Amino acid sequence: MSFEPLPGMLRRLRASRGWSQARLARALCESAGRPTVTRHDVSRWERGKRVPRDWLPSLADVLGVAVETLERATATESGPVPAEALSVLLPPSQAVPVPHATTGRRVGRTTADDLATRAHGLRLADDVLAGGDLIGPAFRELDSAVRVVRESTHSDAVRAALLTSLAEIAQIAGWVASDAADPRAESTYRLGLDAAREAGDTALAAQLAGSLAYHLTNNGRLDDGVALAVAAVAEAGPEAPGKTRALFHDRAAWAHTQAGDEQAAMRSLDAAHEALTDGSGDAPAWAYWVNEDELRIMDARVFTELRRPLRAVPLLTDVLQGYPATLMRERALYESWLAVAYADANEPEHAARVATRVIGLSGEVASARTSDRVRVVLSRLTEYGEVPEVREVLEYART
Repeated sequence: MSFEPLPGMLRRLRASRGWSQARLARALCESAGRPTVTRHDVSRWERGKRVPRDWLPSLADVLGVAVETLERATATESGPVPAEALSVLLPPSQAVPVPHATTGRRVGRTTADDLATRAHGLRLADDVLAGGDLIGPAFRELDSAVRVVRESTHSDAVRAALLTSLAEIAQIAGWVASDAADPRAESTYRLGLDAAREAGDTALAAQLAGSLAYHLTNNGRLDDGVALAVAAVAEAGPEAPGKTRALFHDRAAWAHTQAGDEQAAMRSLDAAHEALTDGSGDAPAWAYWVNEDELRIMDARVFTELRRPLRAVPLLTDVLQGYPATLMRERALYESWLAVAYADANEPEHAARVATRVIGLSGEVASARTSDRVRVVLSRLTEYGEVPEVREVLEYART
């Protein structure tokens, strides 16, 4: 039986109460009757820098958990660091490596299968690692894939398989670059788009186009983002698997929202749900994460951006209740929209509680997107600066 490590347990229990680290420190001082715990102590405990053995009884008291649970957690090793996670998800290649110099070495199905396996491993790594942790490995994988395609000879069938895997790796690398605010994101997406089109994989080409549209939209190029998102839907066509069409319509909805076209955004959201419901076609492996909950999250994000908090809050609250705790980056991002929606609904106390969780989660992942969302949340909360809970969050963020 495995147990949750203490640092993560403390963060989770604190966040479930909507407490900041400073608030937990004050509660511990009150419980123990001695003012010797500070926010910095709590921060060290939650980062695994120190083990609060003498404070376990007080922590159990204020957090409402058995002291034995905390004691077990102190003996539990932390989860895998990025390097360890990558060693599992991206083991050394089993195929014969293609040399850097052009030699015309012939490669076959084994190399194509290996490249597909590595694309899948990189995809899984993106689920647990943020852009700042994955940017180096992602581009090493991309460079290796490019060399395989360019510096080897192969049959037409093998070439199509190699190009498909190259396009998938480029999509992930572009996504990672965007998450890390790396300027290579756009060119990487375009490289993948060319590869997918040459391979004749229209759904994957639409995935690359939609990903690039999302990147452009989030970086202020709204006209280009809308045009490309709409083009991605058309490129996939009506015969594409329902899951993929749902994803492309969702990205179009986001682009329309950012461009201020509310009616087009609503139409795209409806089209996304309709596409997912029809369940047509076998979805490709890269669409494994597309489901009803993810569509509902995009619904809520659109409603939040359109200042419709009464529609956004119930959706986000419901989905996030069962959202995997291991997906820290996504949870931080989605909770940031919940915090803004609460603020828009004139519920600053709730917004402050969620904002505390967003700040804590963002501090745990190397993602430029979560950092940007923290700034958005804090900016939105400044309107309620006189509310004690909000004032505490703003002060916490400043320190």
